[in-house]
Amino acid sequence: MRSFSAGFGQFEKRDRVIGMSKKSRKTITGFVAQYECTFRPEPEGGYTVRCAAFPELVTHGGTLEQARQNAREALELCLEVYREKGWKLPASDADPRKTIKELVPVKLARA
Repeated sequence: MRSFSAGFGQFEKRDRVIGMSKKSRKTITGFVAQYECTFRPEPEGGYTVRCAAFPELVTHGGTLEQARQNAREALELCLEVYREKGWKLPASDADPRKTIKELVPVKLARA
């Protein structure tokens, strides 16, 4: 797998060979991008998912795993719509290992 930059961010190129007969070899090439999503636990259960790169994206899952699957599907659909409409794709997020996100509790001063 090779990593490269395009006009719309950092992507990885994945080549996969299909059909191993001696006569024909077909290569499917795709690009992998990554977008940071926020998974918010809901009081009634499940998780609401949002993505800053695609403000219109809101999805949900009953479990964290379902929420992740739904987020991936929603992102793929957003990318498809952006391509169909000729809109510029948001840049792929940087390496998530370099991103630290956490909740910081604070005390509110009394008024």
